[in-house]
Amino acid sequence: METPVRSHHHLTLCVGTAQEDYNFHVKTLGLRNVKKTLLYDGRVPIYHLYYGNDVGAESTLITCFPMRQDGRVGRRGSGQVRTVSLSVCAPALEFWSRRLTHYGFENSMIERFATRRLVFNHPCGIEYELVEVANDSRQPWTGSDIPPELAIRGVYGVTIAVRDIGEMVAFMSDAMGFRNAGKDGHDVRFEVGDGAPGRVVEVAHHPDLPQGSWTFGEGTVHHVAFKVEDDKAQADFKAYLEGQGYTDCSDPKDRGYFMSVYFRTPGGALFEAAYTLNGAFMRDENYENLGTTLQIPPWLTERRDEIIARLEPIAY
Repeated sequence: METPVRSHHHLTLCVGTAQEDYNFHVKTLGLRNVKKTLLYDGRVPIYHLYYGNDVGAESTLITCFPMRQDGRVGRRGSGQVRTVSLSVCAPALEFWSRRLTHYGFENSMIERFATRRLVFNHPCGIEYELVEVANDSRQPWTGSDIPPELAIRGVYGVTIAVRDIGEMVAFMSDAMGFRNAGKDGHDVRFEVGDGAPGRVVEVAHHPDLPQGSWTFGEGTVHHVAFKVEDDKAQADFKAYLEGQGYTDCSDPKDRGYFMSVYFRTPGGALFEAAYTLNGAFMRDENYENLGTTLQIPPWLTERRDEIIARLEPIAY
């Protein structure tokens, strides 16, 4: 089967407080907060904050559940995304190193897979990289104080930590339909389509790393979402995965702005196949007002005042 996966759709993280997450993504990294809504699962009101380019286009999106108020803490380890990688166009890393240092974030320069990368941590501890590329056609958010030519373009990819790399390598090739693009030390790189930024997954072999947690918990990446075109592509992909024996697939779930099917990988990381619904983030806000009002799911509208009172206020 030719893979229906086109690129990353979004990455979803469990972070600390809403304020420190907003400050990190908007004030430090210069992304736009395109949506404020709620985690759709469970009974406890928890923010779901979306960051990306001006419209929150697919593959520019980082989405976050601030878990500090709920008190749940995750455990980083194997079976999770180890590193969130974002794309910037060269020459940019010296600018970003100075900016991160100014905002109090320690950072260091490394090279992997023949690309220069700047490594630093989210305030909750999740590892981030800015990966310097020659070209990235995605348009960045230009409403921050960062020069547009140096701004973050979107998700470059992710690095997934696994204890047993063989099954994950087979899954990425046979089930996901990604192309094995070679090794760098203990890491294996996979690409889909033209392998451009936003179409990359790297798998890191850590045989002695203890298992990380899979629950919602501060300090961990919860899942990686990949873009498929529509409901048929999503249904066909789910059926294909199940036919390959990967039967740990969810039913389609309506997330308000996209439809999602979740599936667990052999390495442990949670993946998602998602397609965007008509209107995307402008289904309930216009372009100028994206992210300015908390969007309450329809089944919780009667509890709006109660929910707002329980959530941590965010100062902009």
